[in-house]
Amino acid sequence: MTSLSVEMLAADAAEPITSAGNAQLGIAVLAGIAVIVLLITKLKMHAFLALTIGSLALGSFAGAAPGDTILSFTAGLGSTVSGVGVLIALGAILGKLLADSGGADQVVDTILAKASGRAMPWAMVLIASIIGLPLFFEVGIVLMIPVVLLVAKRGNYSLMRIGIPALAGLSVMHGLIPPHPGPLVAIDALDANLGVTLALGVLVAIPTVIIAGPVFSRYAARWVDIKPPENMIPQRPSEDLERRPSFGATLATILLPVVLMLLNALVEIVVDNPENGLQKVTMVIGSPLIALLAAVLVGMFTLGRAAGFTKDRIAGTVEKSLAPIAGILLIVGAGGGFKQTLIDAGVGQMILDFSENWSIPALLLGWLIAVAIRLATGSATVATISAAGLVAPLAADMSTSHAALLVLAVGAGSLFFSHVNDAGFWLVKEYFGMNVGQTIKTWSVMETIISVVAMAFILLLSLLL
Repeated sequence: MTSLSVEMLAADAAEPITSAGNAQLGIAVLAGIAVIVLLITKLKMHAFLALTIGSLALGSFAGAAPGDTILSFTAGLGSTVSGVGVLIALGAILGKLLADSGGADQVVDTILAKASGRAMPWAMVLIASIIGLPLFFEVGIVLMIPVVLLVAKRGNYSLMRIGIPALAGLSVMHGLIPPHPGPLVAIDALDANLGVTLALGVLVAIPTVIIAGPVFSRYAARWVDIKPPENMIPQRPSEDLERRPSFGATLATILLPVVLMLLNALVEIVVDNPENGLQKVTMVIGSPLIALLAAVLVGMFTLGRAAGFTKDRIAGTVEKSLAPIAGILLIVGAGGGFKQTLIDAGVGQMILDFSENWSIPALLLGWLIAVAIRLATGSATVATISAAGLVAPLAADMSTSHAALLVLAVGAGSLFFSHVNDAGFWLVKEYFGMNVGQTIKTWSVMETIISVVAMAFILLLSLLL
């Protein structure tokens, strides 16, 4: 078992903060979510405050001690900000360097020249899928946001027509394709073959990302016809630039973290020895934090200095990049706090208890358990680990291909209907300048389409293999 899966399973096994029965816990979950939605939609309360109050309400309804609820919430907020928050900050710096140096303009101008009209959503889903292959979803989003917003602005596209394909590409890679953590842990838990899982995952991912991305974006753009939020759009650089970075240098800078993380994943698969010197090195340079930090440092030269920036101007660009993301960090962190409160209250175990006596096919069982835990906790990774652990005994008698399909079924279920208990929900909402209802009609529906369509293709493959 990988060290990642051991850590997560140990965390999941922590003593719940409440002794409430499953019925009371289920009511508490619904009540906590209802409080958050009502505070935001009816009272127009800031999402950070609503999530904080909703977490306290959840703990209270579940019968947990206030101190334990506060500890769970703050632990979740802290871990989310320390992980995702740092990545958002580094992504904001890189995005600001791209914008101020003219590098983002160079990329967008090239994309608009090569693809236009109906081809643009397909270009965006292809770019996002390539970038998202080795990256965590959050890292992919911070790298793609400047390009998505600028393409939508310059090409006069609905933001959903451009943004949904990009989000679909990132999300499908995250849920179905190794070397992402969820699929890797499920492969380990089910003793599935990595190569077979990867091959079948690609077969499922291609039609899924097409349907959930370019196809669904047509409808999403009609339901939510919005323009890119002005406060998030990278502004054109001032006219006193001596020059701007080349397309090649800009693209290389953007792809640097992608390459470093992919290198780490490949070495881990091929070498598979944590004591190996090469794997130790790639594990460090391929971590999301170091990979993005390297891109920022390289970008100061390939973007900033290439555009004729002085050291003072580069420092000023970095400083200005951080102020606009303060609100996003707090909201995403609070989303992580609410998710942790749900997990610590024992919601995952509640779902597992309910599912023990389900007499249905293994593939569908894995998907349904992952769906239930995803809906209750908001965490795709927790859903994947819990569901994989529960159905692991069923994989012992499966063929190699069907064990791989069970991994994919669990991964597909873990993506179902992201909503207010998912930090990713708030990340997308804030970056795209949507309200809660608009985010549900676009992002949440897109995630559900990915989950259902992927499962349909998995079941089809199970009949053929």
